[in-house]
Amino acid sequence: MEDVDDHTSWAEWFQLHGSRLLLCARQWTPSLADAEDVVQEGFVRYWKHQRHLGGDPFALVLTSVRRAALDRARSDARRAQREDHYGQEGSGDAPFFAVGAEADERTRAVEAALRQLPAEQREVLVLKLWGELTFAEIARELDLSPNTAASRYRYALGALKEHLTAADCHG
Repeated sequence: MEDVDDHTSWAEWFQLHGSRLLLCARQWTPSLADAEDVVQEGFVRYWKHQRHLGGDPFALVLTSVRRAALDRARSDARRAQREDHYGQEGSGDAPFFAVGAEADERTRAVEAALRQLPAEQREVLVLKLWGELTFAEIARELDLSPNTAASRYRYALGALKEHLTAADCHG
């Protein structure tokens, strides 16, 4: 089923070609999670802007996936540069929360768990919980898709829960 124009066939088409797209995306991304996000972003780009073009749908989707991967790499490079710049201005061990010496054990555990999150997950989690931004606002702020912001938030919550559960068990 090569035609992705039919609304009922896109899921079948993706079922057929998704693993190939993921394998290709994995070559352009540092992790499987990033590759999955890039495939999703690329397919959405194709669906919104290119599905009515002539040509092989797989090639068009693959081009969109590659562009999404390149966009992500540029965004990650800009973020790393910002983090390096701001990291030089202050200590990376500065507390996340404005608490004094009376910080309770739970606050310290949450802070330690936050430090263990990947920077991109921590950034989204902080913007969502403490910044009270919507996923659309976070996406605009970080130059991401709203779906990527939401998935990073879910990954961060899962990892945070895992870290805190482990801390409870060992504490």
